[in-house]
Amino acid sequence: MKLLAGLETSGIARRAFLDLGRDAGSFDILPAEDRSNRHIVCDIRGGILEGGWDLLAAMHPPCTRLCRSGRCWMSGPGYWTEPKKLPTGGSLADMLKELEEGVSILRACWEAPIERVAVAAPVRNDLTREPMPADRPALPIVQPYWLKEPAYKVTGLPLHGRPQLRPTSPLPEPQHGREAWRSWNAVHRMSPGPARQRLISRSFPDMIRAAAEQRASHAIRERAA
Repeated sequence: MKLLAGLETSGIARRAFLDLGRDAGSFDILPAEDRSNRHIVCDIRGGILEGGWDLLAAMHPPCTRLCRSGRCWMSGPGYWTEPKKLPTGGSLADMLKELEEGVSILRACWEAPIERVAVAAPVRNDLTREPMPADRPALPIVQPYWLKEPAYKVTGLPLHGRPQLRPTSPLPEPQHGREAWRSWNAVHRMSPGPARQRLISRSFPDMIRAAAEQRASHAIRERAA
């Protein structure tokens, strides 16, 4: 089974599958943090998806304008009304360009010539529904703590050709307001800064390992059937 971990620079998903004895590579428009020769620097729309892969795991498609929190910069109340505010130094044209880019990359993932596709994505705002493929399934939600990772980060994970992930040894949630609870919310409490977007989108190693184990086990069962 050949895995392609797309839109990832950390190498976490790639290494999780390699540790299970699977063939795996990764790609992004930026170099890999671990400088692996299994990482390709390229745009997802440049032909890499046609490399005979068995599974595409698109880890971090650009979501700044796709997520609910990004909606306020593109529209006011209702559907495509004048926004009440814009980010410092940004124009509405910039916001729409970023939205189009995000939708284009998500479509490339979902329409890839690969039998099994998993795309990690935020809970999207209503402005992204119309331009997305009509056959895209409802967005199942995954939390890291369902898959052994002590953290909160609501992530949509639609898949085709794969069963939905199931909780694996889910961790008991900490009491609200306690130190452990604050630690679990580190992603949401992260201070602004130039590295914030990269750190927020970083994969959770334990969560990815648990997901990789489930997907590899399913592939073995498929071959045995």
